[in-house]
Amino acid sequence: MNDLLDLLVRNDEGVPLDVAALQLAMIEFPDLEVAPWIDLIDSYANELSERTHSGDDGTSFIRAANEFLFEELGFRGNGGDYYNPMNSCLNQVLMERMGLPITLSLVYMEIGRRLGRPLWGIGMPGHFLVEYDDGDTQHYIDPFHHGRILEGPECLALASRITGQDMSQNWQALEPVSKRQMALRMLNNMRAAYLRGNSWEKALQVQDLLVKSSSNDATEYRQRGYLHHQMRHYKEAARDLSRYLQLAPEARDRGEIERRLTALHRWVAGMN
Repeated sequence: MNDLLDLLVRNDEGVPLDVAALQLAMIEFPDLEVAPWIDLIDSYANELSERTHSGDDGTSFIRAANEFLFEELGFRGNGGDYYNPMNSCLNQVLMERMGLPITLSLVYMEIGRRLGRPLWGIGMPGHFLVEYDDGDTQHYIDPFHHGRILEGPECLALASRITGQDMSQNWQALEPVSKRQMALRMLNNMRAAYLRGNSWEKALQVQDLLVKSSSNDATEYRQRGYLHHQMRHYKEAARDLSRYLQLAPEARDRGEIERRLTALHRWVAGMN
């Protein structure tokens, strides 16, 4: 996972996002080989390049990309099993041609990157999109819904429906995100899926990466402390919750954490 850690810890934006995503999928598929899946994305880019020309305008490119990816190959959003962790594993998304908004956006972006097209990830609350912007043509694309093209107000209306909050004037939600931000969002999606399925060991592997990526983020230590507690790793739980209070001495839940630490220290002493 060296490339993934370079992106998460050292914020190395030179790391290819597809490589980082495939390394993330190794939590679910420990023996995963990255190269064959990179070759598959390369082949998709090559096929699309035969249907387009470098001089095509942005709208023509988007039309051709959407026809290829969503009509011919059949990529689609997995609305029926949205919280399945497989939706966050790029290899599985490429094999099943089905996934979350962010993983489908990643496929779209990585194919476009190979063809020199200006595509950006848009991390709206509740839903991930792709932006195409070459200075002349600017569109938002929704890969989860067959590549439909949206204008800015339509994107914010979608975010409002999904979050239940008024996002109509939150134009910052349409700002492009970095590769690192995309990787962190994928990690959070994967953690949520594992927690939902009570897959504690795999959730802990994800949480370890989140702690490494944000070593001074108190909430990540608290989350890992609760995970260790759930798994009866009492020493590790006490260590992480103590670190949480060091980083957030004015935390609103300090009293609750201190009571939990007292119980943890009692259990640890009883084990010795």
